[in-house]
Amino acid sequence: MTIQMNSEYGNIEMSNDVISTVVGGAATEIFGIVGMASRNQVRDGINEILNRDNYSRGVVVNQEDNEISIDVHIIVSYGTKITEVSKNVQERVAYQLEHDLGIKANSVNVFVQGVRVQNNV
Repeated sequence: MTIQMNSEYGNIEMSNDVISTVVGGAATEIFGIVGMASRNQVRDGINEILNRDNYSRGVVVNQEDNEISIDVHIIVSYGTKITEVSKNVQERVAYQLEHDLGIKANSVNVFVQGVRVQNNV
């Protein structure tokens, strides 16, 4: 699916992949995020930390009428306050969408798929 916007110069169409990439990039910049989780646990079988090139796989863009909601699936670092990390992700994603793409999301839902303990050996 695509999002269509009209400007004085013509029409703009953005695919969900573009939105997912912007959202994934914004989410991974937050302190306490280890990586993006797979959004399809049944198919992939386990929580999977995705590389930066694939972080859009942890994002689902839902469109109904003219409303957009974003689902972000993340893995957090052990010892961080999950509620604060999730709130920071919501705020950062909403800001980045509006700033970079001019899109206002109705909701940003954060799903914490796992907690990763860092090994400092």
